[in-house]
Amino acid sequence: MSSPDRPLNLRVAVRGLVLDEHDHLLLVRFVFPTAQVWALPGGGLWPDESPEAGLRREFREELGLTQFEIGPHIWNRVHVIPMTSGHDGQRDRIHVVRVDRFDPEPTIGWDAMRAEYVHEMRWWSLAEIEASTASGTAPVRFAPRRLAALTRALLDEGVPQVPIETGK
Repeated sequence: MSSPDRPLNLRVAVRGLVLDEHDHLLLVRFVFPTAQVWALPGGGLWPDESPEAGLRREFREELGLTQFEIGPHIWNRVHVIPMTSGHDGQRDRIHVVRVDRFDPEPTIGWDAMRAEYVHEMRWWSLAEIEASTASGTAPVRFAPRRLAALTRALLDEGVPQVPIETGK
C-alpha cells in the first residue's frame, strides 16, 4: 500500500460494459479467498498497449469475442486492494460495447481463467441486477457497486458527456 511519501501503484486496466440487443449485461464472476463479485469483463493492459488494443485482446482471450465495435469511454473506476502483482489496486477505464448475444468461451481455457479468479460468465438483465442489489439478505456483489444505477442512467439518459467516476 502507499504511504504519505509514495503514491498508490495502480495497475491500469480496461473493461467493457457488454450489452446485448435486449440490454442484458455480460458479467464475469470473480471468486477470491474472501469474497465473490460479478464484474465487467476486461483486464490489465500490457506496457505500451492502448486501451482499445487491450480490450480486444482481453475479449478474445476471455470471451472468445473478436468481432465488435468499441463504444465510448463511459466510466472510470479505482479499486484499492492489495494485488498478487504487487500493485495497490487497479484503475479501470470502461467502454460500452454493443454486441449480439453470444455464448462466451475463453480461448485461453477455463484453467487459465480460474488462475485469474474468474469462475463463471453469464448474461444478466438489468432487472435481475437491480433485484439482487436491493435484496435484504446476502445480496450479490457487483463491481462497480453502483452497476445497476449507472447502467440504468446510461440506458435512460445516454452516454455521459465525460466519463463518470463510479466509486468502488
